[in-house]
Amino acid sequence: MSRLKDLYNDEIKDAMTKKFGYKNVMQIPKLEKIVINMGVGEARENAKILDSAVKDLEIITGQKAVITRAKKSVANFKLREGMPIGCKVTLRGEKMYEFTDRLVNLALPRVRDFRGVNPDAFDGRGNYALGIKEQLIFPEIEYDKVDKVRGMDVIFVTTAETDEEARELLSLFGMPFKK
Repeated sequence: MSRLKDLYNDEIKDAMTKKFGYKNVMQIPKLEKIVINMGVGEARENAKILDSAVKDLEIITGQKAVITRAKKSVANFKLREGMPIGCKVTLRGEKMYEFTDRLVNLALPRVRDFRGVNPDAFDGRGNYALGIKEQLIFPEIEYDKVDKVRGMDVIFVTTAETDEEARELLSLFGMPFKK
């Protein structure tokens, strides 16, 4: 079992109950899933670009990536419905906690001029979105084998009712929010 999951089971539940005064154990917010999405707009001209993005995402997460396709046709973007335009991975359970641990302790400190993540990127329902500008911050990615620097979106989906509860939960997991 991962270190973060053990931490959640003991200390985080206690801290959250003290701060918000939950009456029932099931009220305590928890991390439900993490969705990592990589939009690859250039994939409409060259399918090989999408393959390398999928490979990078699979190396980072340790799980098979799903190719996402366009839902609508947009003439201005030369995009037709059903064209592959990106890839995503949904992490749950053990892999989710392990990824959070690596993101907070290894990847984010490697970002240039890092002063913390934006504390206002919550959606109003207790979910947090984090944009990463380059996949090179993850230690699993070899710098020499990268064909193009790509960014990704990391969305933390929690069972929290409010942004304040979700912010507290993520900060207890070690998320470095800006002051």
